[in-house]
This record gives sequence, C-alpha cells and structure tokens, in this order.
Amino acid sequence: MELEVDENDLNAAGAEVFANGGRKGIRIHGWLIESRTNSILNSSTVQEWEKKLETSHLPEMVFGENTLILKHLNSGTKIHFKAFDALCGWKQEALPPVEVPAAAKWKFRSKPFEEVILDYDYTFTTPYCGSGAIEIEKELNGTKISEETGNLHWEDCKEEIDLVALASKEPILFYDEVVLYEDELADNGVSLLTVKVRVMPSSWFLLLQFWNGHPFDSAAYNDPSIISQKLPVVKRTTQKLVISS
Repeated sequence: MELEVDENDLNAAGAEVFANGGRKGIRIHGWLIESRTNSILNSSTVQEWEKKLETSHLPEMVFGENTLILKHLNSGTKIHFKAFDALCGWKQEALPPVEVPAAAKWKFRSKPFEEVILDYDYTFTTPYCGSGAIEIEKELNGTKISEETGNLHWEDCKEEIDLVALASKEPILFYDEVVLYEDELADNGVSLLTVKVRVMPSSWFLLLQFWNGHPFDSAAYNDPSIISQKLPVVKRTTQKLVISS
C-alpha cells in the first residue's frame, strides 16, 4: 500500500521526497535515503553471479538490481543493502543443509537432464548485515563520479535502540520495503531476505530481515513478541556507527 505523506509534515521537517521510475527516496537533515527496485536477474546474469560466487545454486528469485541506500552527504558515509553481498555471506557461512521432515521428499531437486543433491544450505541463510563505505564525489571532465575512500567505523557499545522514541506518534515521511531474494523451498516453505526503512522527522529506522518459514506455522511467527518466546537468541551484537565530521 502506497504511503500518503502530508506536504505540511515534509515542509516542517525540511524534507524532500522524489520518485523516478524504479527509484524513490527522501532527502532530510543531510541524509539521502533511496530505494531502487527492478525485476529478477535474467539467465545470463545468473550465470555471471554463479561464476563469481563459485556455486551452481542461487535462490529462485534474485532481485540483483534492488538496493536500499542511506548516505550521509557531508561525510560521505554510505550504508547500502544488495543481494550479491548477502549471497557472498551465505556462501562464506557454508552452513550444512537443514534437516526437516519434508526433506526426504525433496532430497533431489530436478534440473534439465540431471538431479542435484541438496547438500548445501538451500535456505540461503546469510549473516549479512549490510555493506558500507566512505564515498566522496569528484568531478572528472565535467562529469561527477563517486569514489570509495575507506570503510565505515563501527564500535561495540551498550547503547540500544530507543524503542520508546520509535513508538512515538511522529509522522512517517517515507517508507519502503525492498526484496533482495526469495525462494519457495520446493513449495515447502519460504526463504526471504528483505530490508525495510521508515523515515520520521527526528530519525530513520531500518530493519533487515531474513525469513525462513514453514507454510503451516508461518503466521504464528509474524508477531515479534511471539518469536521471542519460541526462538532462542543465538547471538546478539550491539554496535554504533561513528561518523567523522
């Protein structure tokens, strides 16, 4: 559902929204927040990705040109999310295949003239938490180009997200959800990686979520409060991004 934004709220926040084809976003308080969406990878690009990732397995639907970008204009700090980097994380993680009762029925996934044993992590679980760099713009022969000059500086911390502030009744100036990849696990569930962002006058909030669900009980896990009761916390890390002036 398309978000309807009050023009008065945008003006009061000093924000500007824009949309152009598959690109849309907002400029606010020195940040450029932009989402880009397109169709799934074509067969030739799939082959290129398989070669680069050294694999013959990719999710059924890879939205290789989809991305969410958050850029702090003064410092050049850029955080972005894309499918290729997420799949690099999946490949490096190299988890063993998940054993589920239904696995016996789809131990082999048919391809033209061959059967492939599912001896890899066919859920495409990834530890990916985003990509980032310091990016500055230069002018070369009258054309502006972007150049990465360094990596982002993250520090471990004890500070946490202010949930009370997030629950406040601030107007939402921009919202979008970007799908990076999806696989239906041979009709026995769903593997889905998405990134969502919402922008308010005082802050922005981003959620990168990898979803691995079974069709019979997936509805029970839509509520985060239910998830916290049923799933153990395996790892929790809190970090803050330090932006140089």
